[in-house]
Amino acid sequence: MKLLLSLFFLFFTTYSFAQRKTANFSSIDARAEEINSNSPDTLSYLLTSPYSTDLEKVRSIFYWVADHISYNTIRYQPQPVAYKNDGYESEHDADSVLLPLDERVACLVLKRRYALCDGYARLFKALCDYAGIKSEVITGYARTSFNSGEFHCNHKWNAVMIDSNWYLLDATWASGYLNFSGTSFIKDYNDNYFLTPPKYFIDDHYPDDVRWTLLNDAPSINEFNRSPFKQPAFNYRIVSYSPSKGVINATVGDTIKISLETTDDKKNLCLLDIPSVDSANIAVADSAAKADKNCIIKNDRITAAYIVTNDNAQWLQVIYNREVVLRYKLNIKKQPFPYLPLIIKDIAVNN
Repeated sequence: MKLLLSLFFLFFTTYSFAQRKTANFSSIDARAEEINSNSPDTLSYLLTSPYSTDLEKVRSIFYWVADHISYNTIRYQPQPVAYKNDGYESEHDADSVLLPLDERVACLVLKRRYALCDGYARLFKALCDYAGIKSEVITGYARTSFNSGEFHCNHKWNAVMIDSNWYLLDATWASGYLNFSGTSFIKDYNDNYFLTPPKYFIDDHYPDDVRWTLLNDAPSINEFNRSPFKQPAFNYRIVSYSPSKGVINATVGDTIKISLETTDDKKNLCLLDIPSVDSANIAVADSAAKADKNCIIKNDRITAAYIVTNDNAQWLQVIYNREVVLRYKLNIKKQPFPYLPLIIKDIAVNN
């Protein structure tokens, strides 16, 4: 049975990305923006009834969820927020027929219009169920700026079947992003998380069941954790990057080179050795990089160098076209006698 399941998943890992790229979703998105209902079955019908293909239906459902639902930031607030009973629980008494979990969560999310990742994923699945489209809620690990570094399941997303093929998507991350402190949610639709190719999706999503990577040769958890952290808004016009490992070992005086391969016409790269950055840091670093001409551009590859000047640096932020796209962990070897070179030089001068 396990062998049959493995063959099933391997058979459906081919990603028809061309299908997504050739589709024009603007009219579907515009129509979805105007639709409104707090009933999962009604909402699913309104979103999908005009369309004949599963791709169009899935797009309509996905865009509506990402566009209309906001992320619940209560867990990131500095002060505890009391749970608010909005009355949904009281609508079901002991004698009533209990609805399936996905539909119960979907009803609650539609009423509140905010959710955590579980709410986004279950709402998407409930709407797909009513449309007759097969989908799954995937539990796994997502790397974010707020991770403690420990590997445990902390996120949920979806897989959906379109024309007998499985695809991956994340309505939560497509809907927007948290500010630097994590206390405010900024609505900003990100299409990179709609039917994302598995080879890119694995960059920041690792499922509890490795088969849902939809990859023939999925990386191990250790390989996943050792790769550089990429911001959720990572631009897929960046074809490749190096180093490929997320931890860089070095000593004071070493030169670390970061390289990106990209099809962008405009390329600018700078590096910062601080734990976190804001727009002011980025502006200063970008101006300094341009003035120093620290970048080397050759064809589609751009390279910047960072010289290790002290052993206190822990993170290296990679800023590309004024956006933080990668972050490496620096493991700088501590010098047992940090002032020895200066002492030797002073002795030589005095003698």
